[in-house]
Amino acid sequence: MKKNIIIVLLVLIIPILGYMFLSSSSNNDSMSVDAKTSKPQIIKFTSAMCLDCQTMNKIMKEIYPMYKDKISLTEIQVQDNKPSTQEWIKKYNVTLVPTIILMNSNGEQVRRIEGAVDKAVFEGYLKGLK
Repeated sequence: MKKNIIIVLLVLIIPILGYMFLSSSSNNDSMSVDAKTSKPQIIKFTSAMCLDCQTMNKIMKEIYPMYKDKISLTEIQVQDNKPSTQEWIKKYNVTLVPTIILMNSNGEQVRRIEGAVDKAVFEGYLKGLK
């Protein structure tokens, strides 16, 4: 009987602890996006529990530092229960994570990426962003 209780507790507690760990280790920076900036922008909708999001986060960590002076980045964690996060999700009609929106320097959306893409493809998108 005692073993069954321990097993049930482990089955319930381990996923909760994993979620808490992944949520706390993710980057929760959400900045406001200015529609008229001098730089192109990336708006990235992501989640700590999403495998494709983790793949894209690795790709972004490798590629984005080369473009950080030319392109601004906004990361939005969709699991946040903040009203502002829900407004962003509605504004950009996000139904899937990761969703990455590339905007030119005039604030116009030029590309929408849903799901994970190859590193070379993503870098090509950033090179073409003006």
